[in-house]
Amino acid sequence: MDREKFKSLVHYVCWSSRNDPAQLGAVKLNKALWLSDFQAFLHFGKAITGARYVKRKFGPVPKPILPVLRELEEEGALSVRETSYFGRTKKEFIVHRDASNIFLTPEEDKLVAQVIEYVCELNTAASISNESHDHVWKAAADGEEIPYFTVFSRQGTLTAEDYRWAYAQLSSAQQLAVAE
Repeated sequence: MDREKFKSLVHYVCWSSRNDPAQLGAVKLNKALWLSDFQAFLHFGKAITGARYVKRKFGPVPKPILPVLRELEEEGALSVRETSYFGRTKKEFIVHRDASNIFLTPEEDKLVAQVIEYVCELNTAASISNESHDHVWKAAADGEEIPYFTVFSRQGTLTAEDYRWAYAQLSSAQQLAVAE
């Protein structure tokens, strides 16, 4: 995982919702990060950050999210506050410093912008959480890592042949990344 790139992506997603902090809570932040990485892996053969995602109650969550949010708070880039939202506690991210997208390629930047719009503007926390509860999420145990290659799977049972194919795809993508 590229920790600085992950931290930059977290800051950038929060910054993108700075005009309406109520629009982005922890559930939507986690889904925006997950979709950005997994869609990049699907379309470009390489995740943006390489963060590890694990199954949690409300969908996939990046493992390093809490320490990175603390770092961003300590650096003064943003603050996290809990607020009441329709009778539930929700985290809001208040951005104190502009974020940059310079760490993204033009293709990644376009993808991330589309993901942010989809997650934050076209979905509620409940609808995006439900959407992330797909067959791959259901197959994982709570706390289990969800490998990137699962983005290639289709609904149904994964066979040993499916896993071999996905690992071959992953190996090819890694070899291309090394060659670049």
